[in-house]
Amino acid sequence: MEDRLNRVFSALADPIRRDMVARLAADDATVNELAEPYDVSLQAVSKHLKVLEEAGLVSRSRQAQRRPVHLEAEVFDLMTAWIERYRRQAEERYRRLDALLAAMDESSNSRSATDQERGAS
Repeated sequence: MEDRLNRVFSALADPIRRDMVARLAADDATVNELAEPYDVSLQAVSKHLKVLEEAGLVSRSRQAQRRPVHLEAEVFDLMTAWIERYRRQAEERYRRLDALLAAMDESSNSRSATDQERGAS
């Protein structure tokens, strides 16, 4: 699983590949369609797609003369589970910090009230 995550995150490190994934989230597309907005060769787009394919993010199929590229959404479940685990850990740390700060604030307020009572006597 660790190796697969490494490939996925590495593949998504490139902005063109991230953009391709975002576009494929809307609909399947051919290599030519994916290449349209970029100032790169079809060969470069094919190389980007190969990286995405090796990471398991996309697959290619054949529909008559058309060879659409399809986004494999299941990979996002793997990424989401990994991210969610660390998000929960970070949230727990913030909850503990909030509790500590609240306890410190209460302690400070109670000391101030005690000091004021002593000063009033």
